[in-house]
Amino acid sequence: MKSEFRSLPSVDKLLSDARIRELEVSYSRSLVVEVVRQVLEDCRQSISRGEPAPSSDNLVEAVSGRVRGLVEPTLQQVVNATGVIIHTNLGRAPLSREAIAAMEEASRGYSNLEFDLQVGVRGHRDVHITSLLCRVTGAEDAMAVNNNASAVLLTLTALCKKKEVIVSRGQAVEIGGGFRIPDVMRQSGAKLVEVGTTNCTYVSDYEQAITPRTAALLRVHSSNFKLVGFVEDVAIGDLVQLGNKNNLPVFDDLGSGCLLDTTKYGLSPEPRVQDSVAAGVALAMFSGDKLLGGPQAGIIVGRQHLVAKLRKHPLARAVRIDKTRLAGLAVTLTHYLKGEAEQKIPVWRMIAAPVDEIERRAKAWAEALGPLGAVADGESVVGGGSLPGSTLPTKLVVIKGPTKGPSLAQSLAQSLRANRPPVVARIEGNALLLDPRTVLPGEDQAVIEALCKAATAIKR
Repeated sequence: MKSEFRSLPSVDKLLSDARIRELEVSYSRSLVVEVVRQVLEDCRQSISRGEPAPSSDNLVEAVSGRVRGLVEPTLQQVVNATGVIIHTNLGRAPLSREAIAAMEEASRGYSNLEFDLQVGVRGHRDVHITSLLCRVTGAEDAMAVNNNASAVLLTLTALCKKKEVIVSRGQAVEIGGGFRIPDVMRQSGAKLVEVGTTNCTYVSDYEQAITPRTAALLRVHSSNFKLVGFVEDVAIGDLVQLGNKNNLPVFDDLGSGCLLDTTKYGLSPEPRVQDSVAAGVALAMFSGDKLLGGPQAGIIVGRQHLVAKLRKHPLARAVRIDKTRLAGLAVTLTHYLKGEAEQKIPVWRMIAAPVDEIERRAKAWAEALGPLGAVADGESVVGGGSLPGSTLPTKLVVIKGPTKGPSLAQSLAQSLRANRPPVVARIEGNALLLDPRTVLPGEDQAVIEALCKAATAIKR
């Protein structure tokens, strides 16, 4: 073991290696020195456990890899071939080119984020999206925060603290990432009052639960699950009517922020924001990066006096949205005003994509693979907690492996993820499936090249 320790070079000797010196051209010397020391210390620990000392080449490779790993970004663009349109793990909704350009422009220098250019005094950042949101939803006023969880928390904290909020037991939900309505209610300082049963809630259930301590009635989107069978819930219009009768506001947590009619595309109906506003809800909250198709944001629309209270609450500053996302959100909303959402916003372009066009692309991918690939019928999903249980017909590229032995699908999937750019597919049984619906225009060639490279590597 002593000889193994002696074979390790000193810090200075390793730093004198020409390959290490080259690192100092691109990275700071202090960083390289620190990493050299860390690598040598790790080697000493390994030797003390009985492992052999690494060669000089291995040491240089370890130092180079660690230096680059520390400074190169880990967040990178990937190709989504899963068929899940709003894929939470892959960044949710991709943005339109115009929205991306607006975000880049807002980042380039200074802007009038909170400055009124007309009168030369401090302004408010909501001004850049308020009128747009009011036009597309029909609301009196609107504001944006960091995400929908923030929107719900701000609303409950500012308007319902130390009071009761009535929610259907079937809507006391948990969505991805551990966001649970009872926990958010508790954090806000409001008291959750559950009514009805898991599958059935009636207007009378809400009515019987109203007390002098009641602050609001709350409807919550079921997000990532769907109840079927013997189910009864209260229509938002009926809930508003009850609220008006008792001088109570109705808040509507819509989740996905849908503005278009989803039944037009063969999907089940998704509550639309403008319908909720028209029904008379006091406030509606929804996400910007789901079916709206914009950047991450939580949007609150509704009655002017209530939105004004939210703006003044101290929590509003803690959850406010930044200038780049405001710019992207404004352009995304403009697509709806112009009637071009289906053509410009990637989420809606994917939902509206005709199956024959998807099949054409799938066949091109399969032909490039040769006998290994085939085209088959399949289903795409919207994802992101939107339209649970509802699917879109699609065409898949299917690569099947042997039913026994090492999984070809797993090996190919791993190889595709290691590609630059990484290609993310899905596995069902012993088959690797790729869905062109969620692959953006211009990415097809990257998918074909990644598939051919992965298949060649597997054959070796």
